Amino acid sequence: MATGEFFRQVTLPEQKSHNDGGLFPAVLSPTCTTAVHLSTFKEAIMAHKPWLESILLNTGAILFRGFPVTSPSDFNDVVEAFGFPEFPYVGGRASRTQVVGRVYTANESPLHMEVPFHHEMAYVPDSPTKLFFFCEEEPGEGGETPIVLSHIVYEKMKERHPDFVAQLEEHGLTYIKIAGDRDDPSSVTGSSWKKAYQTDDKNVAEERAAKLGTKLEWMGNTAKVITGPVPAIRFDEASRRKTWFNSLAVTYSVPASEKRNTSVELGSGDPVDEDAVKDMLRILKEECVAIPWKKGDVLLVNNLAVLHSRRPLIKPPRRILASLCK
Repeated sequence: MATGEFFRQVTLPEQKSHNDGGLFPAVLSPTCTTAVHLSTFKEAIMAHKPWLESILLNTGAILFRGFPVTSPSDFNDVVEAFGFPEFPYVGGRASRTQVVGRVYTANESPLHMEVPFHHEMAYVPDSPTKLFFFCEEEPGEGGETPIVLSHIVYEKMKERHPDFVAQLEEHGLTYIKIAGDRDDPSSVTGSSWKKAYQTDDKNVAEERAAKLGTKLEWMGNTAKVITGPVPAIRFDEASRRKTWFNSLAVTYSVPASEKRNTSVELGSGDPVDEDAVKDMLRILKEECVAIPWKKGDVLLVNNLAVLHSRRPLIKPPRRILASLCK
């Protein structure tokens, strides 16, 4: 089966042009106008994996639209067809629940809340390299998952705030989170230490945290989770570009009620330049692409090159599932 016999690249009005003329994200649909079976889609993925990976490398993200992916188990089959190893969500800060196989809920915070831009698990030394998202129920209105190319954010921040970027490159960032022993469903970073480290045992939690470069300080049954310093700017070997690889936007965009539970500082211990961060938030909004979800959509994101977020849901329903890969 030749590539062109199954996949065709389509354009959507929300896509943005790269400097090289490519579109972000790439959007692929079936060439065939008659019914496509899930088994055929899976076979095409396996047959054309090198081609699909080259598109992911060149564009940063691929939206698969119009394929017969209707259930969490279908989505799990699609993820499995790519053959990427699973990434265990140990030390994660969002509340997630396993749905089936390698499929989990996305951030379980209330859908009217924004999830700020971030690279998945940028606050630990070893992050997933690829993310899959699946639209099981498309939003009535709002609830998009905007994405933005990280190297563009880095380049614009270096141009506008060279001293701040130099500080980030030299010192990195230290992330601090207060985690209770129960999930907080009202928070975008509401995972308990028990959920994050998949144990009820404080000693086991400490051991698992230490493997992620994280220290736990106990206040009764509450943990002060200290990670870092970790790099805030990273070099993406595949694209040979520097990326804005951090979770600054999460810390500075959460509601005031959450700010007491999450903070970030330079690895030197100095405070972060808040004016530069405010400019960063503007750049993220200006440069992002937000394609409204359609039922059955599968979005594959290069987590090393692309930040993602979630816009507030205006009109329910919405159900987006996720899978993380090494």
